[in-house]
Amino acid sequence: MTLPILYSFRRCPYAIRARMALNYAGVRLELREVLLKDKPRAMLIASSKATVPVLVLSDGKVIDESVDVMRWALEQQDIDHWWQEKNASDAKALVDENDFVFKPHLDHYKYADRFPARPQSHYRGEAETFLRQLEQKLEDHTYLMGNQPGFSDVAIFPFVRQFAFVDKPWFDRAPYPALQHWLQWFLDSRLFTDIMIKFPVWLDGATPQILPLNRP
Repeated sequence: MTLPILYSFRRCPYAIRARMALNYAGVRLELREVLLKDKPRAMLIASSKATVPVLVLSDGKVIDESVDVMRWALEQQDIDHWWQEKNASDAKALVDENDFVFKPHLDHYKYADRFPARPQSHYRGEAETFLRQLEQKLEDHTYLMGNQPGFSDVAIFPFVRQFAFVDKPWFDRAPYPALQHWLQWFLDSRLFTDIMIKFPVWLDGATPQILPLNRP
Protein backbone atom coordinates (compact mmCIF):
# COMPACT_ATOMS: atom_id res chain seq x y z
CA MET A 1 0.00 0.00 0.00
CA THR A 2 1.31 3.46 -0.90
CA LEU A 3 1.97 5.56 2.20
CA PRO A 4 0.98 9.21 2.50
CA ILE A 5 3.87 11.58 1.80
CA LEU A 6 4.62 14.62 3.96
CA TYR A 7 6.83 17.37 2.57
CA SER A 8 8.24 19.20 5.57
CA PHE A 9 10.94 21.54 6.82
CA ARG A 10 12.16 20.79 10.31
CA ARG A 11 12.10 24.30 11.81
CA CYS A 12 8.98 25.67 10.12
CA PRO A 13 6.27 26.21 12.79
CA TYR A 14 3.50 25.22 10.37
CA ALA A 15 5.31 21.97 9.58
CA ILE A 16 6.06 21.37 13.26
CA ARG A 17 2.40 21.44 14.25
CA ALA A 18 1.47 19.18 11.35
CA ARG A 19 4.15 16.64 12.30
CA MET A 20 3.10 16.73 15.96
CA ALA A 21 -0.50 15.94 15.06
CA LEU A 22 0.42 13.22 12.57
CA ASN A 23 2.82 11.55 14.98
CA TYR A 24 0.30 11.78 17.83
CA ALA A 25 -2.33 10.15 15.62
CA GLY A 26 0.07 7.35 14.65
CA VAL A 27 -0.24 8.06 10.93
CA ARG A 28 2.36 6.00 9.07
CA LEU A 29 3.86 8.09 6.30
CA GLU A 30 6.93 8.93 4.27
CA LEU A 31 8.66 12.09 5.45
CA ARG A 32 10.41 14.20 2.83
CA GLU A 33 12.56 16.90 4.41
CA VAL A 34 13.05 19.75 1.94
CA LEU A 35 15.17 22.86 1.55
CA LEU A 36 12.94 25.90 1.24
CA LYS A 37 15.47 27.59 -1.02
CA ASP A 38 15.54 24.57 -3.33
CA LYS A 39 12.07 23.01 -3.25
CA PRO A 40 11.73 19.67 -5.01
CA ARG A 41 9.73 19.58 -8.23
CA ALA A 42 7.50 16.80 -6.88
CA MET A 43 6.33 19.07 -4.07
CA LEU A 44 5.67 21.98 -6.43
CA ILE A 45 3.64 19.70 -8.68
CA ALA A 46 1.60 18.52 -5.69
CA SER A 47 0.92 22.05 -4.41
CA SER A 48 1.34 25.32 -6.26
CA LYS A 49 1.47 27.12 -2.89
CA ALA A 50 5.11 26.02 -2.66
CA THR A 51 5.08 26.09 1.13
CA VAL A 52 5.32 23.34 3.74
CA PRO A 53 3.67 21.26 4.97
CA VAL A 54 2.23 19.42 2.01
CA LEU A 55 0.54 16.09 2.72
CA VAL A 56 -0.14 13.83 -0.27
CA LEU A 57 -2.55 11.07 0.74
CA SER A 58 -2.46 7.53 -0.60
CA ASP A 59 -5.37 8.29 -2.94
CA GLY A 60 -3.56 11.32 -4.37
CA LYS A 61 -5.54 13.96 -2.45
CA VAL A 62 -3.36 16.88 -1.36
CA ILE A 63 -3.72 18.76 1.94
CA ASP A 64 -1.48 21.82 2.00
CA GLU A 65 -2.77 23.86 4.95
CA SER A 66 -1.19 22.90 8.26
CA VAL A 67 -4.42 23.25 10.25
CA ASP A 68 -6.17 21.00 7.75
CA VAL A 69 -3.36 18.45 8.08
CA MET A 70 -3.90 18.51 11.84
CA ARG A 71 -7.64 18.03 11.51
CA TRP A 72 -7.16 15.16 9.06
CA ALA A 73 -4.70 13.49 11.45
CA LEU A 74 -7.16 13.75 14.34
CA GLU A 75 -9.87 12.21 12.19
CA GLN A 76 -7.64 9.13 11.89
CA GLN A 77 -7.07 8.83 15.65
CA ASP A 78 -7.54 11.15 18.60
CA ILE A 79 -7.34 9.02 21.73
CA ASP A 80 -6.65 11.96 24.08
CA HIS A 81 -9.47 14.06 22.59
CA TRP A 82 -7.46 17.00 21.31
CA TRP A 83 -10.47 18.06 19.26
CA GLN A 84 -13.62 18.73 21.30
CA GLU A 85 -16.75 20.07 19.71
CA LYS A 86 -17.73 21.91 22.89
CA ASN A 87 -14.84 24.34 22.51
CA ALA A 88 -14.17 23.97 18.78
CA SER A 89 -15.25 27.51 17.88
CA ASP A 90 -13.10 29.05 20.64
CA ALA A 91 -10.13 26.91 19.64
CA LYS A 92 -10.50 27.87 15.99
CA ALA A 93 -10.78 31.57 16.85
CA LEU A 94 -7.63 31.44 18.96
CA VAL A 95 -5.66 29.60 16.27
CA ASP A 96 -6.89 32.08 13.65
CA GLU A 97 -5.67 34.95 15.82
CA ASN A 98 -2.32 33.21 16.12
CA ASP A 99 -2.04 32.67 12.38
CA PHE A 100 -3.36 35.97 11.06
CA VAL A 101 -2.57 38.52 13.81
CA PHE A 102 0.26 37.22 15.99
CA LYS A 103 2.31 35.62 13.20
CA PRO A 104 2.81 38.87 11.22
CA HIS A 105 3.96 40.62 14.41
CA LEU A 106 6.26 37.67 15.13
CA ASP A 107 7.80 37.94 11.66
CA HIS A 108 8.44 41.66 12.13
CA TYR A 109 10.01 40.99 15.53
CA LYS A 110 12.18 38.11 14.35
CA TYR A 111 13.29 39.84 11.16
CA ALA A 112 13.30 43.41 12.49
CA ASP A 113 16.28 44.33 10.32
CA ARG A 114 13.99 43.93 7.29
CA PHE A 115 11.52 46.43 8.76
CA PRO A 116 13.69 49.36 9.87
CA ALA A 117 10.79 51.79 10.16
CA ARG A 118 10.35 50.74 13.79
CA PRO A 119 12.70 49.33 16.47
CA GLN A 120 12.53 45.64 17.28
CA SER A 121 11.02 46.43 20.67
CA HIS A 122 8.00 47.96 18.93
CA TYR A 123 7.26 44.76 17.01
CA ARG A 124 7.78 42.71 20.16
CA GLY A 125 5.27 44.90 21.97
CA GLU A 126 2.69 44.36 19.23
CA ALA A 127 3.16 40.60 19.53
CA GLU A 128 2.81 40.73 23.30
CA THR A 129 -0.89 41.53 23.01
CA PHE A 130 -1.45 37.91 22.03
CA LEU A 131 0.98 36.61 24.66
CA ARG A 132 -1.00 38.38 27.37
CA GLN A 133 -4.16 36.73 26.11
CA LEU A 134 -2.49 33.31 26.32
CA GLU A 135 -1.11 34.09 29.78
CA GLN A 136 -4.59 34.94 31.03
CA LYS A 137 -5.99 31.67 29.72
CA LEU A 138 -3.14 29.68 31.28
CA GLU A 139 -3.68 31.34 34.64
CA ASP A 140 -7.15 29.78 34.67
CA HIS A 141 -6.11 26.25 33.62
CA THR A 142 -3.03 24.28 32.63
CA TYR A 143 -3.64 24.38 28.88
CA LEU A 144 -5.38 26.83 26.60
CA MET A 145 -8.79 25.14 26.60
CA GLY A 146 -8.68 23.20 29.84
CA ASN A 147 -6.53 20.90 31.90
CA GLN A 148 -5.41 18.65 29.05
CA PRO A 149 -3.42 19.62 25.95
CA GLY A 150 -5.49 19.98 22.85
CA PHE A 151 -5.69 21.18 19.29
CA SER A 152 -5.13 24.87 20.00
CA ASP A 153 -2.11 24.20 22.23
CA VAL A 154 -0.33 22.19 19.56
CA ALA A 155 -1.32 24.59 16.78
CA ILE A 156 0.01 27.63 18.67
CA PHE A 157 3.01 26.20 20.54
CA PRO A 158 5.49 26.27 17.60
CA PHE A 159 4.87 29.99 17.08
CA VAL A 160 5.33 30.87 20.76
CA ARG A 161 8.51 28.79 20.65
CA GLN A 162 9.73 30.80 17.67
CA PHE A 163 8.92 34.06 19.45
CA ALA A 164 10.64 32.99 22.68
CA PHE A 165 13.90 32.07 20.98
CA VAL A 166 14.27 35.39 19.17
CA ASP A 167 15.55 36.69 22.53
CA LYS A 168 15.31 33.86 25.06
CA PRO A 169 16.86 35.80 28.00
CA TRP A 170 14.22 38.52 27.54
CA PHE A 171 11.42 35.98 27.28
CA ASP A 172 12.57 34.18 30.42
CA ARG A 173 12.41 37.47 32.36
CA ALA A 174 9.09 38.57 30.87
CA PRO A 175 5.96 38.64 33.08
CA TYR A 176 4.47 35.47 31.59
CA PRO A 177 5.12 32.70 34.15
CA ALA A 178 2.19 30.52 33.10
CA LEU A 179 3.11 30.82 29.42
CA GLN A 180 6.76 30.06 30.18
CA HIS A 181 5.75 26.91 32.07
CA TRP A 182 3.40 25.87 29.25
CA LEU A 183 6.12 26.40 26.65
CA GLN A 184 8.68 24.42 28.63
CA TRP A 185 6.26 21.53 29.03
CA PHE A 186 5.94 21.22 25.27
CA LEU A 187 9.67 21.71 24.68
CA ASP A 188 10.40 18.80 27.03
CA SER A 189 7.64 16.54 25.73
CA ARG A 190 8.23 13.54 23.49
CA LEU A 191 5.35 14.89 21.46
CA PHE A 192 7.79 17.59 20.34
CA THR A 193 11.24 16.00 20.67
CA ASP A 194 10.31 12.95 18.58
CA ILE A 195 9.33 15.07 15.58
CA MET A 196 12.41 17.31 15.79
CA ILE A 197 14.91 14.56 15.01
CA LYS A 198 17.05 15.65 12.07
CA PHE A 199 16.62 13.81 8.80
CA PRO A 200 18.64 14.28 5.63
CA VAL A 201 17.20 16.41 2.86
CA TRP A 202 15.05 14.25 0.61
CA LEU A 203 16.40 13.38 -2.81
CA ASP A 204 14.40 11.56 -5.42
CA GLY A 205 15.32 7.88 -5.30
CA ALA A 206 16.74 8.03 -1.76
CA THR A 207 15.71 5.51 0.88
CA PRO A 208 12.43 6.83 2.31
CA GLN A 209 12.17 8.00 5.92
CA ILE A 210 9.14 6.28 7.39
CA LEU A 211 7.29 7.74 10.36
CA PRO A 212 5.89 7.70 13.01
CA LEU A 213 8.40 7.29 15.75
CA ASN A 214 7.15 6.11 19.14
CA ARG A 215 4.06 7.89 20.34
CA PRO A 216 4.53 9.77 23.67
